[in-house]
Amino acid sequence: MLKPPPGVKIAIIDWTDLECPACANAFPLVHVAMNKYKIPLVHYDFLIPGHVWSPQAAVFARYLQDKVSAELATEYRREVFASQSRISSPDDLNNFTKQFFSAHGKEMPFVVDPTGQLKREVEADRDLGLKMGLTHTPTIFVVTRKHWIDVADVMQIDTAIAQAQAEVAREGTPAPHK
Repeated sequence: MLKPPPGVKIAIIDWTDLECPACANAFPLVHVAMNKYKIPLVHYDFLIPGHVWSPQAAVFARYLQDKVSAELATEYRREVFASQSRISSPDDLNNFTKQFFSAHGKEMPFVVDPTGQLKREVEADRDLGLKMGLTHTPTIFVVTRKHWIDVADVMQIDTAIAQAQAEVAREGTPAPHK
């Protein structure tokens, strides 16, 4: 499960909740690292029980990712994290999301998830995290094909990536001839 996408040697995998302040703090650091090292991010939603608006925010982000563009979904997540202090209810979230769509030249559909498919995808992310034993957000891993590093402190993400790069470099070095 904790492997980079096909054709990629190193990736960052994270589970976040859009209502989580720690996730809001980690988000820009993860994105700086992925851009700096040119490695992909595999994102999963991990909903925290008791967060009243994050399940709907995750569905909105999933809609943007699946139906519009991954870049706009990332921007939505970025802006939600930055605006957490102004979003305290599902109504606040809906108003925020309508403004986001409008500001990006998009029209928010009257019903974003008519079949419930996006909600099921978000719940599947959460269920995968629970199956893996995750207990908190953000949960961040730097992964190679052979191993993973749990980044418990996002300030250590550069160190974890350096370790992964060293591992990948060792794998690519041929064994000495005897």
